[in-house]
Amino acid sequence: MSDKDEIRELLARYCFALDGDRFEEMAALFTPDGVWETAFGTGTGRAGIVAQARSIATGVRPRRVHLTTNIVIELDGDTATARSNWALIQNTPGGPAIGSGGGYSDRLVKVDGRWLFRHRTIDRYIAQGQN
Repeated sequence: MSDKDEIRELLARYCFALDGDRFEEMAALFTPDGVWETAFGTGTGRAGIVAQARSIATGVRPRRVHLTTNIVIELDGDTATARSNWALIQNTPGGPAIGSGGGYSDRLVKVDGRWLFRHRTIDRYIAQGQN
């Protein structure tokens, strides 16, 4: 598989883990000192990322799916950057709805032949009540 394909696979694995509330699995996709920067706070290091994800997931959350699209990857040896858009589709009492959306900005590194997030910034610019 090419490096770009492996990075696309990493982006998909992230969504599957996050949507399944498998936060340890999601955090394992980051370097040990990785950073997950969200609209609700930042998690640093795998334990910090798990804690941040759990803090966002408090309470009962509806079933949901993150969709990632418009992926642009720039390779530079064993490092890379990626930009993409995302949308969150979730169940509501009125049926499926777009819950939020935005963009990802990623810094990635290849460690022992495996691509990992070094820093993921989530820009959440589509949400109910926002213009």
